Amino acid sequence: MMMKRCKVSIFMMLLMITLTAVLVSGCGQQNEGEKTSSADAGQQQKLVVSAAASLKETMNTLAEEYKKKNPNVDLTFNFAASGTLQTQIEQGAPADIFISAAQQQMDALDNKALLADGTRKDLLINKIVLITPKDNKNNITQLADITTDKVSKIAVGDPKSVPAGQYAEEIFKNLNYEDTVKPKSVYGNDVRAVLAWVENGEVDCGLVYQTDAAISDKVKIVAEAPEDSHKPIVYPIAILKSTKNMQAAKDFVDFLQTPEAAKIFEHYGFSMAG
Repeated sequence: MMMKRCKVSIFMMLLMITLTAVLVSGCGQQNEGEKTSSADAGQQQKLVVSAAASLKETMNTLAEEYKKKNPNVDLTFNFAASGTLQTQIEQGAPADIFISAAQQQMDALDNKALLADGTRKDLLINKIVLITPKDNKNNITQLADITTDKVSKIAVGDPKSVPAGQYAEEIFKNLNYEDTVKPKSVYGNDVRAVLAWVENGEVDCGLVYQTDAAISDKVKIVAEAPEDSHKPIVYPIAILKSTKNMQAAKDFVDFLQTPEAAKIFEHYGFSMAG
């Protein structure tokens, strides 16, 4: 009888030890899983966005909205002329996303297989306008005035690297203004330099994007370039093949095509492409 009791007691002890081990093991696995999940949730994703200079204010506003819902995404912007950004990317400068002010620069990166497959899209549409200082002392009222004595200096982007300058060059050629306007032209290293020169009265007028004119209260829009005088002004976007944060990059590009983002783009004078 005593032997039976001993056997039952030993069995019960072994059963309790086994159950305790299982429970401890289960809790340990649960805690470990919770730690992993917590670490993933708090992990910072860094994205570098190389974007045309004309997008500066717009992208900064968009970033503020995006970070409200995505606090773990660290967005860094590199704003410059699209041609400058293209060269930087070709030379290996870090970037996850590229937004160009023209197709030419995006085409160049595409031809060198630097874009992630299937990520290139047309994002925005813009316009080219003729602006003067706010007081418009020379009474410039139409685009044709740039060929007259009313204008001695006109600022445009450098067509070697600035899409706005390339559009300007195309406009002058198609309207037969080229020979008259070229001696009067001064060239900025990006479209914001052109805007600043007009704001400060250093030139009589300048050609900028409609969106650049919209952010300044020191200039006046006097004319819009005819649509048939230049190629459509389309801003393409793409993720670069070298990105180390593909999913985060895709999520941000998707956000830029939402109705919420469209309202911000339109506030700054852009139209959505497509």
